[in-house]
Amino acid sequence: MIAALFIILAVLLVFGVPIYVSLAFSSLLTMVIFTPLSLEIIPQRMFAGIDKFSLMAVPFFILAANVMKTGGLSSKILKFANALVGKLTGGLAMTVVLSCMFFGAVSGSSPATVVAIGALMLPALVEMGYDEKFSLGLITSSSAVAVIIPPSIGMIVYGSVTGVSVGELFMAGIGPGILYGLTFMLYCYYYAKKNNIKQIEDPSERTGLWEAFKDAGWALGIPVVIIVGIYGGFFTPTEAAAVAAVYAIIVSMFIYKELTWKDLIDESIESAIGTAQVMILLAAASVFSWILTRQQAPQALAQALVGAGRSKVTILLLINLILLIVGMFIDPASASMILSPLFMPLAVQYGIDPIHLGIIIVVNGAIGMYTPPFGLNLFVAKGITDRTLYDIMKGAMPFIIISLITLMLITFIPQISLWLPGLMK
Repeated sequence: MIAALFIILAVLLVFGVPIYVSLAFSSLLTMVIFTPLSLEIIPQRMFAGIDKFSLMAVPFFILAANVMKTGGLSSKILKFANALVGKLTGGLAMTVVLSCMFFGAVSGSSPATVVAIGALMLPALVEMGYDEKFSLGLITSSSAVAVIIPPSIGMIVYGSVTGVSVGELFMAGIGPGILYGLTFMLYCYYYAKKNNIKQIEDPSERTGLWEAFKDAGWALGIPVVIIVGIYGGFFTPTEAAAVAAVYAIIVSMFIYKELTWKDLIDESIESAIGTAQVMILLAAASVFSWILTRQQAPQALAQALVGAGRSKVTILLLINLILLIVGMFIDPASASMILSPLFMPLAVQYGIDPIHLGIIIVVNGAIGMYTPPFGLNLFVAKGITDRTLYDIMKGAMPFIIISLITLMLITFIPQISLWLPGLMK
């Protein structure tokens, strides 16, 4: 039955059926063929899958991301990032990475980061002498750091499924997010050095670090408000999302004054559509996950993995392999909803910290955002250029390799993720 479930899902995905339809229809067809259960269970399980308090954070973070994209925060973050690293060899490319880290920390949305940063930086990179394929690969992959650095929808989903503290997951994502960005910046330096790309600074665009920081300070305050608010006991992670959305609206409308009431209405509508897209994916994935759990797939997977390798190292490698393959076809939130309940018992059995497991799942999901054939960032990047998907995928390949190396460091050095949550206990 489990084999049939995955075969049906694979066939639907190959034929280009939307992911949420593939998940729901494969579950429906499997139940009709193999079980006597009433089909009324499907809508019940779909609703139960999204009827969780922690998931209320999702629409607020999506709204905050959309408001920041329109409200001028991205350009101010870019100027601050450029003031920090713009004068270094490969400085403009490093600015993209650093801007994605900052924007990801205030938005939590990888596709929004591609649009906000890519639309501004792609022409500048090409004009500076960077190859367009490299530039697209850089933007597409760097934007995925938004999945890792808090706030992260993937972490919220993992916490809602497993019961792990979302606040601790947020703290645990800071170290891996910084490491992820640093490895990309090192590659940017190497690429610029190898291709003899000089950083040409326009005096009219020169901005002092302190001046740039003051200009971007209100935008950069969002992650500070979220982290301090959660660990200061002022609000829960879910409430933090609402605070972030209100903060973004106030800053964009009344301080930067780049967001109009019409813009706010438009972004609210776009956020409602984006929320519906995420929730229908989670609802369909919850049915799929429920069938797997009912058929004792977690126990079967645990036995299979234990049989394949009896060491913790081997188990971690196999978990990563499965997550990477799944990430090529399914978005991070759905993958987390399906696989977290499967891996949790195995992690406990082998002494893998649930927080560490959550970060491993989230980082794999981030890599899946720009991994062929269905990485969402690849298609979003296609919308800001006339390049083919093949060219964008080719440009992303060096960054995929770097990401895999970084993933191994995060996997086998748990303290990269756990040191900061440990300090807060």
